Amino acid sequence: MSYHPKAELNQTNVLGTALASCCFDPLTGYYRNGFCHTGAGDVGLHTVCAKMTREFLEFSVAKGNDLVTPLPEFGFPGLQPNDFWCVCALRWVEALDAGVAPPLKLAACHESLLELVNIEILQQYAI
Repeated sequence: MSYHPKAELNQTNVLGTALASCCFDPLTGYYRNGFCHTGAGDVGLHTVCAKMTREFLEFSVAKGNDLVTPLPEFGFPGLQPNDFWCVCALRWVEALDAGVAPPLKLAACHESLLELVNIEILQQYAI
C-alpha cells in the first residue's frame, strides 16, 4: 500500500509525542513506511511496535498469524527474534494475557493502544 494521506502521517504515540519510527529493515507498518501509523483501512490496528521474541512468534503462529514464514510475493521476509514489527493491538493484548507479550518501543506505539492498555502496564514492557 502506498497511499499516505498527510493527516494519517501526523500521529501521536502513547507518550503524547510525535510517533517515532518502528523499523525500516524489515519494513514494517500497515502502510509499509516503517511507522505504526493507522487509518480507516487498518482494521487490525497495527499500532504496537514490538521487538519480536521466539515465544511471541510461536504464539502468533498458533493463533493463525504466521509472522515467521517469508512471503516474497508480498515483500515479507518473515520475522525472527529481535526484529521490530508493528503488530495488531489486540494480538499484543492477547499475548499479554497469555504471558508472552514482547517488549515495546513506546515512542513508536500509536496512542490508540491506550484505549486497550494503560500506560503503567505498557511501561513495564518498554525497552
